[in-house]
Amino acid sequence: MNYKFSNKVKDMKPSAIREIFKSMSDPEMISLAAGNPSAESFPYDKMASISARIFAETPVAALQYSITEGYPKLISQMAKRLKEKQGIGTDGNDVIITSGGQQGIDLTAKVLCNEGDVIICEKPSFIGALNAFRSYKVNLVGVDLEKDGINIEMLEDALKNNPKTKLIYLIPTFQNPMGICMSLEKRKKVLELAEKYDVVILEDNPYGELRFGGEDIPTIKSMDKNGRVVYCSTFSKILSAGMRVGYLCGPKEVVQKIVVVKQVNDVHTNIFFQMLCSRFMEEYDIDAHIADIRKLYKRKCDLMLTELDNRLSDKLEYTRPDGGLFIWATAKNGESGIAIAKKAVAQKVAVVPGSTFLADESEDCPSFRLNYSTPSDEQIIEGIARLSKALD
Repeated sequence: MNYKFSNKVKDMKPSAIREIFKSMSDPEMISLAAGNPSAESFPYDKMASISARIFAETPVAALQYSITEGYPKLISQMAKRLKEKQGIGTDGNDVIITSGGQQGIDLTAKVLCNEGDVIICEKPSFIGALNAFRSYKVNLVGVDLEKDGINIEMLEDALKNNPKTKLIYLIPTFQNPMGICMSLEKRKKVLELAEKYDVVILEDNPYGELRFGGEDIPTIKSMDKNGRVVYCSTFSKILSAGMRVGYLCGPKEVVQKIVVVKQVNDVHTNIFFQMLCSRFMEEYDIDAHIADIRKLYKRKCDLMLTELDNRLSDKLEYTRPDGGLFIWATAKNGESGIAIAKKAVAQKVAVVPGSTFLADESEDCPSFRLNYSTPSDEQIIEGIARLSKALD
C-alpha cells in the first residue's frame, strides 16, 4: 500500500542522535554522542525503597488514572521549589507536570503556533525541540550564538524581518549542544526584545541545577513580570531520564490550554513516577543528591577537557563549560562536522555532527558535540584517543 503521510510529518527525519545509537550495538564502539545522565547519578536504593512503600501504602493511587495537571502534592512542591531556588512564581502563573521536558516544549508550540508562523531559536539548538517545531509546519530561524549567549543584534534583526514570530526558544543555561551560559545582561535584553516585538519566550532549563563552576545566573522567567515567558524543566537530569517526568511553569491562560491538549496527548504523566519524585523530595535531601551529581560531572568534564588539551588542542577549539553535559568542538581547519563524525565512527567512537543542531538541516558546520556524563572515565580517555587518531 502507498501510504500518504500528513503534511505535518512527511518531511520529518529521524533524530541523528537516535540513529547513532544504532551503532552502539557494536560492543567496541565508544559513544561520546549521547545526552544521557550518568548511570552513577541514579539513586537506585532510595528509589527501590520509595517504590516498595508506594505499592504497600497507596497502590490504587499509583495504578489508577489521575488528573491531567499532575499529582497535586508534586505540583505544590515544584511551585515552592521554583520560587525558592529560581525566583519563579507569581499569582499569574501555574505549574503543570509533563512527560519530560520534551513534552513541555512540544505542547507550548502546539498551543501557540500556527502553520507558517516563525520560531526563532539559537544556532545551534536542541534537536528534540527543532523536530517538535517542524512537526507544526512553522518556519525556523536560527540566530548565531556567541560565548555569552545569543547575538542580540542578530536576534532583533530576526524579529524585525519575521513579523509572524510567535516564539523565541532558548536554552540559556549550559546550552545544548554548546554548553555555554547566556549572560545576565543578554537575558535582560532578550526579555526587552520579547516585550518590544510582542512574542513569547520559551525558556528551556533542563541543566540549570548541574552547575559545578561559576556563579548562578537568574533565569529569564524570574525577571518576567508580564506573562511573557513559559519555563520548562525536568527531573531527567537529576533523578532519572527514563521516568519521563518534567514540569512547566507559565501564564495561567497558556497552562490551561496546555492542560486541554495534554488530555488529548497522553491524559496525564505517569502517576507512579510523579509520586516517586514527590516522595523523594519529601523524604530525602534532593539538594545533597544534586550536589553529588555536580561533583561527578565536574570530574568527568575536567577529565575530558584534560584529554582534549593533551591530544587535540592543535586541531580543535572547544567550549569549557561550568555545568551541564556537553562540550562543543570546532575543527580549526574548517573540516565538516559530518566528515569528522564519519571518521570517528571508523575509529569506533561516536560524536554528533553540528549540522544536526541547526534550523537549516541542509547547512553544514565544522563542529560536533561531545558528551562527558554518559561514558566511564576509561571510555572518555580511550574515546578522545580514538578521536585524535581519526583527526590525524
